[in-house]
Amino acid sequence: MKEINASEFETEVLQGGKVVLDFYSTECPPCEALAPKFENLSRLYGNDIKFFKIFRQQNRELADKLGVKSSPTLLFFDNGKEVADRLSGGIKRSDIICHLDSMIPVERVKAIKSQIKPAVTEFDVIILGAGPAGLTAGLYLCQAKINTVMVDIALPGGHVSTTHEVSNYPGFIEPQAGYMLSHNMSEQTKLCGSVYKVAVDVTRVDLEKKEVVIDEYETLKAKRIIIATGTSPNLTGAPGEMELKGKGISYCATCDAKYFVDKEVVVIGGGNSAVEESDFIAKFASKITMVHQFDKLTANKKAQEKLLANPKIKVLYEHEPRSFVKEGNQVISEIENLKTKERIKLVSDGVFIFIGFKPNIDLFKEKLELDQWGYIKTDEDMRTSIPGVYAVGDVISKKYRQITTAVADGTIAAISIAKELD
Repeated sequence: MKEINASEFETEVLQGGKVVLDFYSTECPPCEALAPKFENLSRLYGNDIKFFKIFRQQNRELADKLGVKSSPTLLFFDNGKEVADRLSGGIKRSDIICHLDSMIPVERVKAIKSQIKPAVTEFDVIILGAGPAGLTAGLYLCQAKINTVMVDIALPGGHVSTTHEVSNYPGFIEPQAGYMLSHNMSEQTKLCGSVYKVAVDVTRVDLEKKEVVIDEYETLKAKRIIIATGTSPNLTGAPGEMELKGKGISYCATCDAKYFVDKEVVVIGGGNSAVEESDFIAKFASKITMVHQFDKLTANKKAQEKLLANPKIKVLYEHEPRSFVKEGNQVISEIENLKTKERIKLVSDGVFIFIGFKPNIDLFKEKLELDQWGYIKTDEDMRTSIPGVYAVGDVISKKYRQITTAVADGTIAAISIAKELD
């Protein structure tokens, strides 16, 4: 794997035969999550495909020329031509492999796959998810001398790592940068002795057997499992959204706001995330138009007051998006007035979507007792309906989802398990 700059793009990429190119940024959790996957795959596929990285912030002109609007973004080339769909955002290892496999002969794919040897590792506890709830559970368990592994498809920190500022976490007088708060939590748990398996694909989860398969080849076995998988951003469902994901539509202000200096942006949403992230985006963008389905914002009052006092930000109440289309370097958002049914088009340089979340339970939702909204039901000790399986944090059924409540959940589950395994 080699890092290049814009001046080397022509010779290394366009004249380099089979190439995969990673546009990455700093202070970008999805980029950090991709890095170990990209490096590992370069060792497997490096004899057949060249792996290059390019620092997007120092090569912005090239990124703009190629239409790269989000970090990270992977581009795949064969003899100077792009040969597969681009991958961006939270990129899965399996998706990269699928693209790489399509670029080389079947017999080479089989030879490469034959180098991957199955492995089995045993622990006392597997924690699925390394957000505040999972990290706290890991901290308490390792302090209790219980052999614990943290498993996450991204880097530790959860949504906190992509939050601009956290002003209500006890113990800090000044607001804390989200990525630093999550980093400190992660380092504390790591130094305690918890094993980390992060930036991996979770291939299969068997809650009854207490087994988790990661990256298709390593099986983790344990006596207990804690589900701390959190939530994912909701999609609007409007035509064009999926096609423009990472190509003008973003779900991470921390990752992408810095690329909209003196540009116009549309933000979909009006809750805490939308309001707080719009305030952050306003540090860079010249104008922000918020599109909110209700007749007033639903964020906390302090955040609302700050946002409404910002002359860069305008709010369109009782509107919803109906489609997104790319025209040149601009995104056309068609929105509908929910009262009059009139539709208008907003022309912007990019769109950010913050409209809430859904629980990440697709791998095991059929096995657990859930509430009417699809969140996992637990008892006061964080036990689920399956013996030996616990759930904590935003993924569970509860009234309030905050960092502090997630930390409390993790504490309770860890103490309960420690007493059982003692």
